[in-house]
Amino acid sequence: MGLMELMGAQTAHGVSARSRSLTLDVTLSTCGEPQTTKDSGMDFSTRTVLVTGAGSGIGRAIAETFVRCKARVFLHDINPAAEKLASAIGAEFLPGDLADAEAVRRLASAVLEKSGGKIDILVNNAGFQHIAMVEEFPEETFITMIQVMLIAPFQLIRALLPPMKQSGWGRIINVASIHAVVASPFKSAYISAKHGLLGLTRCVALEAAPFGVTVNALCPAYVRTPLVEKQIADQAREHGLTTDEVVQKIMLEPAAIKRLIEPSEVADFVVYLCSEPGAIITGSAQMLDLGWTTR
Repeated sequence: MGLMELMGAQTAHGVSARSRSLTLDVTLSTCGEPQTTKDSGMDFSTRTVLVTGAGSGIGRAIAETFVRCKARVFLHDINPAAEKLASAIGAEFLPGDLADAEAVRRLASAVLEKSGGKIDILVNNAGFQHIAMVEEFPEETFITMIQVMLIAPFQLIRALLPPMKQSGWGRIINVASIHAVVASPFKSAYISAKHGLLGLTRCVALEAAPFGVTVNALCPAYVRTPLVEKQIADQAREHGLTTDEVVQKIMLEPAAIKRLIEPSEVADFVVYLCSEPGAIITGSAQMLDLGWTTR
């Protein structure tokens, strides 16, 4: 799957929450007319949503989709520039560095304060990537990645699950990765965090089910984001390949379907899991992997 060139602040599921906000031309259709009706289960006008790492990539697409579905959306990102995005799409911006455990607690408190104690949907999306051989992996970076991608989701679930249970309805979506179920070299921290996130998903799903709360993990392969597209172009130049050859022969060689996933496709799937028809799904690892793990 990957080369050592696949380095930088990238996630297998999209763009790092720690990177600068980037503009995407995302087509979002799940809540377009006429699907947004109470009968379809896609009316979120009474729901409050928190999406972490939503300044770009998958997180942005998810936040935009829920806004289109009439939900009240809290858009979190480490980058203060994401406040302009939140304002532009009709969301409410909440800053914070999830590498700081106290900042995570402040984020949870701010959500509950601003929402009057009502939170219906939590999407744990923030993450970033660092690639190195395990014996050369910086210990501080390893610890930070575990904090951002495993401990912070635990902290937010711990703080926001009680009001969901009290209301008798809730949805928790943990944006994991194909690396929650398979491994690749040079990504020890990322894979440790994502495997742990899937375990957390399953445990909380069992605890929350009696209270009408579902908990699921998304496990996508590579998603088309500005950062991923830049890496494709860089590898094409370095190896003398076309961009299509990089995608098909290097990045997606194990996948049955040789294409990148669009952020809007992941966002639409999240909305389905949070809908009334999605209530039958919990504790799952949703493999949005283009057939990667069927081999």
